Amino acid sequence: MTSATTIDNPLLIGEGLPPFEAIQPEHVVPGMTQLLAELEEELAHLEANVTPTWGGLVEPLTQIEERLTWSWGVVSHLMGVQNSSQLREAYETMQPQVVEFGNKLSQSKPLYEAFKALREGKNWNTLDPAQQRIVEAAIQDAELSGVGLEGEKRSRFNEIQLQLAELSTKFSNHVLDATKAFKLKLTSKEEVEGLPENALSLAAQTARSEGDPEATPENGPWVITLDIPSFLPFMKHSRRQDLREKVYRALITRASSGEWDNTPIVERILALRQEKAAMLGFDSYARLSLAKKMAPDVETVEKLLEELRSVSYDAAAQEFEELKAFAASKGAPEADDLKHWDIRFWAERQREEKFAFSAEELRPYFPLDQVLEGLFGLAKRLFSVTITPADGQAPVWHEDVRYFQITNEAGEAIAHFYLDPYSRPGEKRGGAWMDECINRAQITDELGRVTTRLPVAYLNCNQTPPVDGQPSLMTFEDVETLFHEFGHGLQHMLTRVDYPGAAGINNVEWDAVELPSQFMENWCYNRPTLFSMAKHYQTGEPLPEHYYQKLLAARNYMSGSGMLRQLHFSFLDLELHHRYQPGGEETAVDVRDRIAQTTAIMQPLPEDAFLCSFGHIFAGGYAAGYYSYKWAEVLSADAFAAFEDVGLEDEDAIASTGKRFRDTVLALGGSRAPMEVFKAFRGREPQTEPLLKHSGLLTAT
Repeated sequence: MTSATTIDNPLLIGEGLPPFEAIQPEHVVPGMTQLLAELEEELAHLEANVTPTWGGLVEPLTQIEERLTWSWGVVSHLMGVQNSSQLREAYETMQPQVVEFGNKLSQSKPLYEAFKALREGKNWNTLDPAQQRIVEAAIQDAELSGVGLEGEKRSRFNEIQLQLAELSTKFSNHVLDATKAFKLKLTSKEEVEGLPENALSLAAQTARSEGDPEATPENGPWVITLDIPSFLPFMKHSRRQDLREKVYRALITRASSGEWDNTPIVERILALRQEKAAMLGFDSYARLSLAKKMAPDVETVEKLLEELRSVSYDAAAQEFEELKAFAASKGAPEADDLKHWDIRFWAERQREEKFAFSAEELRPYFPLDQVLEGLFGLAKRLFSVTITPADGQAPVWHEDVRYFQITNEAGEAIAHFYLDPYSRPGEKRGGAWMDECINRAQITDELGRVTTRLPVAYLNCNQTPPVDGQPSLMTFEDVETLFHEFGHGLQHMLTRVDYPGAAGINNVEWDAVELPSQFMENWCYNRPTLFSMAKHYQTGEPLPEHYYQKLLAARNYMSGSGMLRQLHFSFLDLELHHRYQPGGEETAVDVRDRIAQTTAIMQPLPEDAFLCSFGHIFAGGYAAGYYSYKWAEVLSADAFAAFEDVGLEDEDAIASTGKRFRDTVLALGGSRAPMEVFKAFRGREPQTEPLLKHSGLLTAT
C-alpha cells in the first residue's frame, strides 16, 4: 500500500464536513496512526491534570472522543458505502489500534475516579439534568468496559474486545462478498416470465455491467442477484419454481461455506461475548446488554414478546392455510406442499387478487423526487421545518448522493443531511441505515464566542436506481423504508441538546431508539401525506383513489406472519445470548430450529444458514437487542395513536401534537431517560393495544 504524507491528510482535519473527494484508502493508515499518537498524548495529559468538574473533565474528554469519532467515523462510513479491497486492508490494519485506544479511554482509572468524584461532590447540583445523565452514563460505561479489572483479567478483556471487533468486520465482509458472488444469468424469455418491467430493466442493466453490453429488458440476457432490489421481485413474480428455488437456496446459504464461511465466526462471537459478560459479573451476555437498555431485565422482554407471539402465531397459521387454499384454487400442483420459495410468489398472487392490485403497479406513482417532496411536506406539517436541496454545498462520495438543508420557522439553518438512495451491490452493504456525520454541540472559540455546531446525518437506502431513462421508481415498501430512516435522522437533526454526549440519538437507550423511525412509517398511510407524493412520474396524475383504499385494506395483509417473523429473530437473539452454551451439545443452528418450533409456521430447511448472514446481531449493534424493534414499536404505535386521538384530518391539532412530539421525543435526545421522554409526550406510560390494533391483530373498540 502506498504511503501518504500526514501533513495534508484529509482524515486529520477533524471537524466540519468530510472532504470525500480527497479521501483515499492510502490516507487511512498514516492518518489514523498520527491521530492516535496525538490522542494518546492528550489522554495522558488529561489523566495527569484532571479535575472533577464539567470543564475539567467532560469537556476535554469530549474533545478527544470527537476527534477520534470524526476521523474513524469517516472511514467506517466509507466501508459501508464504498467498500473496496484497498479500504478493507487499511481498515483492518488500523482497527486493532483504534480498539486499543478505545479501551484505554473507557478503562481510565483517573477519569473514572474523577467522574465518581463529580457525582459525589459539591458541583453535582450545579449540573443540569442532561449533564448529570451524561456523567451517570460515563460511570456505567466505564464499569461495563472493564475499568474494575486488573492485570491478566484486564488484558484478557481487552483481547476479547479486539477479537470481537475484528470478527464483526470479517462477518460483514463475508456477507457482502457472498451476496455479490451469486449471479443467475437468464437467456430465454420463458425464464423471466412473470417479471415486471422494472425488474427486467434492472436485470438487463446488471447484465450490461457484467459484460453483456447488448442486454435489453425485452430480449435479455438478464442477471438476477441476491441484492434486495433484484431478489425480492424475482421471488414474488418469477413463474419458474425451479429458478425461485435456486435463488432462495443461494440466499439462505450465504456466507456458510468456503472462504466466506461465517459458521465458526458465529460460535466464536457468542463464546467471547459470554466470557466477557462473566468477567463483568453477569451470568449471560443478554443481562450485560440489558444493563444499558430501557427494558429492566430479560424476563420483562420475554413477557412482552410472548404476549405478541401468542396473538400472532394463530393468525400466521391461519394465513398459511389460506395461502395453501388459494394456491390450490389456482390449480398449483405444489399447493399441498408449499415450499419456502413458493411463499412470496403465492402471497403476491393472493394479494393481487384479494386487493386487486400488485405492488409493481404502484411503482410509477412513487418516483424518488416526488416521494421526497411528500416526506418534506410532512416534516413541515408536523414539525414546522423546511427542507431544501443543498446539492453542491458539500463534498459527496458518489455522484448519486444528495445533500439537503433543514431550516426552522425563522428560516435559520438548523441541520443538514446526505441521502445515498440507491443500491450498489459491488461496494455498498445491504439494508438501510442512518448514521451521524456531525453531532450538535456548543462551540466556544478562542475569544469566548459561543456558536452552535449544526448536526449532519447520513441517510442510506438500497432502492432500485434509475434504469433505462426512468427515474428511481420506488415500491411502497421502499417508501416506508425511507420514512423509517428519515425518522432516525429527525431525532439526530432536531435535537436541542448542546452536549454531544446526549444530543440526538446519543445516550438514548438502544430499545427506545427505533421510536421516531417506526413512528414515521405510520404516515405513509395518511391520506394528505400519501397524496402529496403519489403522482405518476410521466403524467403527473395522482394515485387513483381505489389504489389508496386497496393500500389501506392490504396494510395488514399477512401481518400475523410478519410479526411472527420479527418475534422469531427476537427470541432467537435472546436465547443465543442468554441460555445458549457455546461448545455444548446444542449448536447455534439447533437453537434456531428449536426456537422456530413456536415462532415459525414453516420450519427452516436443514441447510438454512440464516445465522451466517444475521448481521444485525453479529455485525451490528443489536446483540441481545433485536427485541428493540418490537419494544420500540409499542412506543411508536402509541405515539402515533396520540395523533389519531386528536383526529388526523385536523391540521391545527396535528401541528400542536407534532410540536409536542418535536419538543420531547425529537428534541430531548439522550438528555433524559426514555420513559420520562415518552411520558412527557404522551402524559402516561406506553400501552400495547395501539400496536395490536395497527397490526390488525386486535379489533378496535
